[in-house]
Amino acid sequence: MQKYFYSNLIDTTSITLELAEMDLTQEERVHLVSLVESNIHHAILDIVLSELSEEDKKEFLNHLTSDNHDKVWELLNSKVEHIEDKIKVAAQELKKELHKDIREAREKGE
Repeated sequence: MQKYFYSNLIDTTSITLELAEMDLTQEERVHLVSLVESNIHHAILDIVLSELSEEDKKEFLNHLTSDNHDKVWELLNSKVEHIEDKIKVAAQELKKELHKDIREAREKGE
């Protein structure tokens, strides 16, 4: 997984392991893991941006594009109460949905 400002909060190992059990080529597996990471990234950006003012969004995006994780967290913690919990909840919800989708795909394949 690419290193994002929230990487220490999110673990996608369970999804990766579940995909590894499927009858997929290495290329397909890598592509699906990449899609999972992208979906989680977008869900987290959505929750973060929905909590910030227009001015704070600009500052957040500047820090994000410069990979300044310390500044990202400094901003988020000063502007949004319980931001880490909100990020964790958003990621957990998406991971549950992805696990369900993977199970359904596996059942169809059997």
